[in-house]
Amino acid sequence: MEQLDLTQIRKSIDETDDRILELFKKRLELCDFVAKNKQKTGKNVRDEKRENEIIERLTKGLCEYDANAIRMLYSTVFEISRARQHAYLSEKDGNNTLFDIIKSAYTNTEKIKHASMIACQGVEGAYSQIACKTLFEDVPVMYFENFESVFKSVESGLCKYGVLPFENSIYGNVVEVYDLLAKKNVSVVRSVKLPIRHALLVKKGVSLCDVNEIYSHKQAIGQCSNFLAENKNIKVTICENTAVAARMVANSQRNDVAAIASPDCAKLYGLNILKKDLQNSGINFTMFYCISKEMEIYNGANKAAFMFNIPNRTGALFNVLARFAAFGVNLTKIESRPICGKDFEFMFYAEADIGALNEGIINLFSDLENSLDFFKFIGAYEEINVN
Repeated sequence: MEQLDLTQIRKSIDETDDRILELFKKRLELCDFVAKNKQKTGKNVRDEKRENEIIERLTKGLCEYDANAIRMLYSTVFEISRARQHAYLSEKDGNNTLFDIIKSAYTNTEKIKHASMIACQGVEGAYSQIACKTLFEDVPVMYFENFESVFKSVESGLCKYGVLPFENSIYGNVVEVYDLLAKKNVSVVRSVKLPIRHALLVKKGVSLCDVNEIYSHKQAIGQCSNFLAENKNIKVTICENTAVAARMVANSQRNDVAAIASPDCAKLYGLNILKKDLQNSGINFTMFYCISKEMEIYNGANKAAFMFNIPNRTGALFNVLARFAAFGVNLTKIESRPICGKDFEFMFYAEADIGALNEGIINLFSDLENSLDFFKFIGAYEEINVN
């Protein structure tokens, strides 16, 4: 073959791509006939035996490098084909698909809905209460002892919304909230990133050398681990909330106890601020989610959160992530959590920058729900940053 210049090479590539495109469109059309057949026969959409046979046929005689490239290409082709079949079957079955639910929520949610009561964990002065005030003005807060009770109050309709801490920039995820999001029938509708500044609170006249025990929540303790390491002689006692810790100090008959809590709790509970900014880093933020029983998607929503489970086989996670890359969607976070009761199986939690929510992205989420073993769309929302 004669030597071609770059322009000629690119022209040949374009012509090849055009032929590939036509053939791929034909392959997708054939998927509808496959789905129609499987609808009649009751066969599963995924046919692993058939997929393996195709890969074996196409890679026969190829070098390892080319064979691996074909496997990578066709793992994506199979993923797209299965999604097409699922979409066809959902449409023909007349099911209320995730596409319809998201589209309806986005179309019908015009403004922040009125709430008569907001649920949060802890007592007055908790960081969750500060997040509530940031998201909702002049709305009364109902306090609960634990995170699960907040979820239940929203599910039951007792409270329209619930506000919960989800992730801290120093100490990581609030694991219990993460797990409850997977189990409970709620959606995330808003979020706020709140700066967290911890203070050491004591009764009047108490100095650091007097303190023998510190109360606080485990997240705050983790965020202030450097300070606690410098004061190893002080006992640390975990309680359910930082504001509860401040109240315990205020109500205690002892003068040798302190609390790690927000500076706001000092005035609220009549305590002194012995030391400010205990956190390990000056950059310390906690992300709070606002949950609702009904899905609400407001104008300006530019982030989405979702959970999914995949089979334990080579390339399964890559296939999911590649779908987002194909849509130009930036995944800003992906984490795994072990699934209780299952041997080395994991639930993945992910967040994405979605820009303006459009039908292509909604279709992507709907396809994932149809094609994965488990998929839960947690919500689309705007993240509010507080400086």
